[in-house]
Amino acid sequence: MKFETIETERLLIQKLDSKTMNTIFKTNDENEIKRILGITNEEEFARQKRIYEKGYESYNQKMLNFQIVEKQSNIIIGNCGFHTWNPQHHRAEIGYALNSDEFKNKGFMKEAVEKVIEFGFGEMQLNRIEALIDENNSPSKKLLEHFGFTREGNLRGHYLVDGIFEDSVLYSLLKSEYKTA
Repeated sequence: MKFETIETERLLIQKLDSKTMNTIFKTNDENEIKRILGITNEEEFARQKRIYEKGYESYNQKMLNFQIVEKQSNIIIGNCGFHTWNPQHHRAEIGYALNSDEFKNKGFMKEAVEKVIEFGFGEMQLNRIEALIDENNSPSKKLLEHFGFTREGNLRGHYLVDGIFEDSVLYSLLKSEYKTA
């Protein structure tokens, strides 16, 4: 399958919009979907299938995800993208994750997030990008601050994790504040 791709020195950042995901799920069996999306376990497949079945877009909010592929190995190492995208108000929330600890601390996420932020402000015409993280997630905090995100405050009892309500820290970056490297 051919993806719209952003290329960096070490990565291919492949766009997974609703049209692409619908095509993937309508034309492939489970094993091929897992291969295309780099899914390695049943839990992640079930999550992706639920998202597909509920629809990638809801009332005035959309999502746009990118899978991150390491060029050298051609392995999907993670994802980065926007959810709770509200085109009317030119804002979205960024999210990102690496599939395995073996890919951490190598600068892959910094390389990917930079291009995804540029895509958001450029192609998506965003004015504001938000990020919600756990207070104790130091690597994520460091990544966001590297790109100039500002801490705005805490959202108390924001996520339910293993039966416990946890706070989130809200960060944001405005287009006018973003400086490309």
